[in-house]
Amino acid sequence: MSAATTPNHDETLAQWLAEEEAARAKFRTDHGIASMEEIASLDGLAQMRAMLEGKLPPPPIAQTLDFALLRVSKGEAIFQGTPKFKHYNPLGTVHGGWYATLLDSALGCAVHTTLEIGKAYTTLELKVNLVRALSDRVPVVRAIGRVRHVGRQMATAEADLVGHDGKLYAHGSTTCLLFDPPKR
Repeated sequence: MSAATTPNHDETLAQWLAEEEAARAKFRTDHGIASMEEIASLDGLAQMRAMLEGKLPPPPIAQTLDFALLRVSKGEAIFQGTPKFKHYNPLGTVHGGWYATLLDSALGCAVHTTLEIGKAYTTLELKVNLVRALSDRVPVVRAIGRVRHVGRQMATAEADLVGHDGKLYAHGSTTCLLFDPPKR
């Protein structure tokens, strides 16, 4: 590769960090769960956008594991996470559960964006392939989830976990059950 075609990883990192900072600035500070009243008239994409706009609370798990929703569109969700020492396993690298949670969030929220008003989903299957170790020397990673199929009762999605340097750290897939939530 010539210098003209070599990606500038420092620029990409700066852009990623700035995008996360801008997204977090809009978030509500109270992490929690949206009430049924708050989401009753919203389809899945509108629910996710409302979270990004600070109208609905971000989930507590995002605060606990240091990741954030950055963007959504119909059938896609992008999360960014910061691998930290507190996420390490006994072998001295980021625990596979951290990868899985970040991928599961991108996968599930990609499916979430396709829901009609009054519909819900739950994960039936999650498959994660860890292809490269993560440590706190990697500043941030992104989980990019994309829906592959949405039917009447089932949806599938795939996601990649990538670094700002373009390296693939993990990839995964999910199968989700679509249903009418029970009346409360």
